[in-house]
Amino acid sequence: MPAKSAAQQKAAGAALSAKRGDTPKSKLKGASRQMAESMTQKQLEEFAHTKRKGKPEHV
Repeated sequence: MPAKSAAQQKAAGAALSAKRGDTPKSKLKGASRQMAESMTQKQLEEFAHTKRKGKPEHV
């Protein structure tokens, strides 16, 4: 399932980084923190790898 907005794609990227261990989970806020806790790494990859061109900033 692709991200519907640029903000959703960015949050998924931050959550994926924390899930992989590149970023501490304590630095996550809001949607990215919830995504890291509730989604699998594969789901986060699908959201994060969505093309941002043509997407609205927020939905």
